[in-house]
Amino acid sequence: MAEPIIVTEEGLKKLQEELEYLKTTKRKEVVEAIRVALSFGDLSENSEYDEAKTEQGKTESRIQELEEMLKHVKVISDHEVQNDIVNVGNVVKVYDVDFKEELEYAVVGSTEANPALGRISDQSPIGKAIIGAKVGDTVTFLTPGGEAHLKILEISKAK
Repeated sequence: MAEPIIVTEEGLKKLQEELEYLKTTKRKEVVEAIRVALSFGDLSENSEYDEAKTEQGKTESRIQELEEMLKHVKVISDHEVQNDIVNVGNVVKVYDVDFKEELEYAVVGSTEANPALGRISDQSPIGKAIIGAKVGDTVTFLTPGGEAHLKILEISKAK
């Protein structure tokens, strides 16, 4: 059996919305683009047709990927999220020992990660290091530049 894909309720909703969009709107757009490209005639030199078929392949591949993910999803509901140890659904304030700065991360499932917005995956190096940690713990993880150290300052539920 495949390993569960952990998501928040918000993450599940986004996956379902993307799948619905691809199956309804995007599929129709791609079919129409193929129909228009076919009207141009000779397929051997029809770049519009090639592009539309490529887009169709990408769309169908993403639909299959999402359907497979949704079969193995495990939703972390708000009442399951605790504040005593770090897990998916928490916001964690940490102190970067090496750079001497405070940072805040929302720990999310891999499908919801967006490091630029401070949303880190439970499968990322930082995520793996802090999952299960408690306030006061210092965790170590590897970066391309060597070891890094974070001290857990505060754990709260994501808003």
